Amino acid sequence: MILQTQIPLSSQQYHQITYQSKLVLLGSCFSENIGHKLSYYKFQSSQNPLGILFQPKAIENLITHSINKKDYTEKDIFFYNERWHCFDAHSALSCENSEDLLTQLNTSLTASLEQLTQATHVIITLGTSWVYRHIETDTIVANCHKVPQKKFLKELLSVDEISESLEAINALLKSINSNVAIIYTVSPVRHLKDGFIENQRSKAHLLSAIHAIANTRKAVYYFPSYEIMMDELRDYRFYTEDMIHPNLTAINYIWEKFIHVWIDNTVHPTMQEVETIQKGLLHRPFNPNSEQHQVFLKNLELKIKTLSTAFPFIQF
Repeated sequence: MILQTQIPLSSQQYHQITYQSKLVLLGSCFSENIGHKLSYYKFQSSQNPLGILFQPKAIENLITHSINKKDYTEKDIFFYNERWHCFDAHSALSCENSEDLLTQLNTSLTASLEQLTQATHVIITLGTSWVYRHIETDTIVANCHKVPQKKFLKELLSVDEISESLEAINALLKSINSNVAIIYTVSPVRHLKDGFIENQRSKAHLLSAIHAIANTRKAVYYFPSYEIMMDELRDYRFYTEDMIHPNLTAINYIWEKFIHVWIDNTVHPTMQEVETIQKGLLHRPFNPNSEQHQVFLKNLELKIKTLSTAFPFIQF
């Protein structure tokens, strides 16, 4: 008896991810979930230099500013609720001191340019088509930082507007890194504050735009995170208590699908070895001074040394 409809997925033939790959993840909070998995398994990855970005225009701006080597100054930040903020960045970067914020912004942009230039894969997760336009400056912001909503106009990006933004992202990335593979996905997190119908419209625009620009011949791909969550995991037991975010079971399930499609089979044994070490490092013995535990620690140390010799960038 089959109790689940499954999306047919085959292993990607080209641009598969190995431990030599260099990955950059950009976008919504779901990119953070996949990013944490890649980090746990010690892949060479970095994510969201300006924090979580939910919509395509914000990601386009980040890449544009990185390539143009933008220098953030006092005119690019503002003081509100006893902290300094930047409309281009997530509130995780906000600081009590303006100089600290500017340092973070400029350091992050410099690092992101280097990462994007060296990346073998850029994975972009889009969360919403809804954007907020700051009325005073007539610019679309990445984050409102709880500034009163009357200061903004809320807009739904059209499919064409999103497609144009994604095409710009692709062109920008290829201009500095012609061999990079770009993987788009849509976050399964539901933005219900926009409304149930509005969230569906938003996701539909993202999906239509991505499929309009995806082209395997140009190494621009799509991974169906959203469809896996909506179809294969269509049950509230796969959500956290807020009934909006995928829970750990769902994240692990989608991660396994991602491994199947994108992670080269030859690196699976290394991933298993990394996981064994990670679990070993978290192990808490009943008796730390026992002979058995000392042997366990020596074996663990040997495994770490062996793995670090084969992959010098792996550190525990």
